[in-house]
Amino acid sequence: MTTAPTLTRPTSTRPTPTRPAAAPPADACVHDALTLRTLEESLRSALDQEHRARLADGLAVVAADGPRALDRRFPAAGRDHGRGPLPGWAGWTVEDAVRTLLLRALTRYGTTGAALAAEAAERYAHGDAAERRGVLRALPFLPVGDHAVHLVDDAVRTNDNRLIAAALGPYARAHLDQYRWRQAVLKCLFTGIPLARVSGLNERRDAELARMARAFATERRAAGRPVPADLWVVATLDH
Repeated sequence: MTTAPTLTRPTSTRPTPTRPAAAPPADACVHDALTLRTLEESLRSALDQEHRARLADGLAVVAADGPRALDRRFPAAGRDHGRGPLPGWAGWTVEDAVRTLLLRALTRYGTTGAALAAEAAERYAHGDAAERRGVLRALPFLPVGDHAVHLVDDAVRTNDNRLIAAALGPYARAHLDQYRWRQAVLKCLFTGIPLARVSGLNERRDAELARMARAFATERRAAGRPVPADLWVVATLDH
C-alpha cells in the first residue's frame, strides 16, 4: 500500500511588505529619553542628598501647580542648587540642568507644544543671562517642535557668546533653516566662538557656507585682522 505524498504550500519568494516608519510628532523633543536620563543622573551626581531632595520637591510642585510654580524656582536655580560645572556636559552648569528639568516638569502638568514654548519664552524674556542660557540649553529636551526657533534667532543676534553658543546646540541643528544656520555659524567665526560648539556642523555644512567662510577670511586678511584658526573646518568643503 502506497502512502499519498504530503502536499506543502510553496514558500513565497516575494518580500514581505514593510510599513513605512511613522513620522515623529510635530512637537517631538530633539533629545530622546536616554539623553534626558543621562542629564538627570549627571545632575544627581553633582548634588548632595539635601539638594537632591530639594530638587525632587520642586519638580513635584511644578508638575502639580504648573507655570506659577516656576516664578521663584526658575530664577533661584543657581542659589538653590549651585552654579558649578555639570559633570560630563561640556559648557553646562548645575543651574542649567536644574532649569532644564524645571521646564521639563511642565509636561507632567500637561503643558506641551506651543504652550510650553510660550512658557520658555516668558522665562527667557524676563530672565538674566544665566536664565536665558538655561532656557536655550533646555530646548532640545522640551516637546515644543519648531515653536521656539525665535529664541535661537534672538540669542544669535546678541553679542553674548555664552548665549550664542548655547543657542547653537541640538535644537538649532534640528530646527533652524539652512540660511539662518549658515548666518549663525558665520556669527561664531566673527565673535570667536569655537566651531566645535556648533551642534551638527559636519552634517549641515555645505558649499555655500564654505564660500561664505572663504569670503570672510579674505575680508579679515585685507583688514589686517587674524583669521579664526578653525575656519578651515567649513571653508574646505567644495561640494
